Amino acid sequence: MDKIIKSLVMASLVTFAVNVQSAELKVGYVQVDKILQEAPQTAESGKKLEREFGPRSQELDRMAKQIKDLEASLDKDGLTISESERRNKERDVQNIKIEFQRKQRELREDINLRKNEELGALQDRVNKAVQSVSEAEGYDLVVYSGVAYASKKIDITDKVLKSLGKR
Repeated sequence: MDKIIKSLVMASLVTFAVNVQSAELKVGYVQVDKILQEAPQTAESGKKLEREFGPRSQELDRMAKQIKDLEASLDKDGLTISESERRNKERDVQNIKIEFQRKQRELREDINLRKNEELGALQDRVNKAVQSVSEAEGYDLVVYSGVAYASKKIDITDKVLKSLGKR
């Protein structure tokens, strides 16, 4: 009796293993780099950042021109003005340069923070689009970039981009 049960268990395990191996697995591949470059949300995000940080960038441009003009004036008039007046102008130029560098650094930091926020939001949208396409088309496994090889027939990047375009 024990041998019969063991034989039945073994037979069912072998049958299960054969069924699992014969099941068709549908695999897809997504090129994240291509999506990040071509998704409509990427361009929207860039325009949004430009609008947000444009005024500060223009202020920095004005400051850079002011520094350049002051230095040119100092070079031109340096020999004709008094020593104390020259030192005062040099100090003013140096103070404006320090302020310019501070504002420039703050702007870079703020832009990087916002870029990361926008990238995170885009990554969430991409993940949802990949999930939506995968579920709609019955994929069992979808992998992102970083694979050694993926054939064109399993590349669903264009489908994901199309899905992102609808949002």
